[in-house]
Amino acid sequence: MAVTGREIPRWKAEIVEELVELLRRHRVFALIDTTGIPANHIQMLRKKLHGKAVLKAVKPRLLGIALEKAGINPELFKEHLTGQVVAVFTDMNPFELAMLMDKYVTKTYFKPGEKTDKEIVIPEGNTGIPPGPMLSVFGRLKIQTKVQGNVIYVAKDTVVAKPGDVVSSDLASLLQKLGLALKEIRLRPKLAYDGVVIPGDKLVLNLEEYSGMLTTAHLDALKIAVELALPEPGVLQLVLAKAQRQALSLAIEAGFITPETAEAVLLAAVAKANALAAEVAKHAPELGLEVKQPVQQVQQEAKGKEGEKKEEKKEEESKELSEEALSEGFSALFG
Repeated sequence: MAVTGREIPRWKAEIVEELVELLRRHRVFALIDTTGIPANHIQMLRKKLHGKAVLKAVKPRLLGIALEKAGINPELFKEHLTGQVVAVFTDMNPFELAMLMDKYVTKTYFKPGEKTDKEIVIPEGNTGIPPGPMLSVFGRLKIQTKVQGNVIYVAKDTVVAKPGDVVSSDLASLLQKLGLALKEIRLRPKLAYDGVVIPGDKLVLNLEEYSGMLTTAHLDALKIAVELALPEPGVLQLVLAKAQRQALSLAIEAGFITPETAEAVLLAAVAKANALAAEVAKHAPELGLEVKQPVQQVQQEAKGKEGEKKEEKKEEESKELSEEALSEGFSALFG
């Protein structure tokens, strides 16, 4: 891509200087492969990006020269400076640019020999096509039809191609006659340059996936912060709530009586007594021990009472996290 000693024609030199100016003026540079892309799609995108980006159809060799003159190593783009390309110059975030470009879609007809990227369905209903030679086309594509009022009707929705299938000449002809322009055209960058080269396949983000990753990272960081008791207001609220739960559980287990634990301690004692009585009754029925209340029910009542007390204090402990969120978010770490 280095500049040779051969003199460059004036018109080419002017193009190179214009590209150098654009490279120096804008922070981000993107390269788009336009092979097979209709001109109207590029024009539509140029209008959509008016005021946000400058699109230039360029010769790869001239762009390579411009990159070198602008102080950017053209070797970084060597494998991409081929074919028909459009250069995009902008100050937008390259990921925002890629997502914006991905939104604009034009539709056209599939051509024979092209591969589909989606399932193609011929819908049920009136085709508007008179019977004749086209009936054999429907037959070869295994589409059930009937003739009504000198018009061909499709009997039911029929899948005629799946993703990855090659479009036959019969199918391409039928789609055009039915007015089904199903091929979607999007422009996606081959790469973007914002100080570093970002490959095109890394530019279109799955926002839902990233949102989930950020939520998980936030919860993990919060768990660690609570475990370390970092002195941050939001964290300390959770630390105190955790300490209170642990202290209450320990007091109940130890039988330590306070106004807050008395009822729970007594209920736990009743549960243990009933459990012992039930076990003794199994092995010594002659004693006539009768457990009036199932152990599980007593335990559930004890947990219910303890839960009610916790719920009464939750609004003061945290306005941001519910008890359910705390139990789900910290159960694995705090037990």
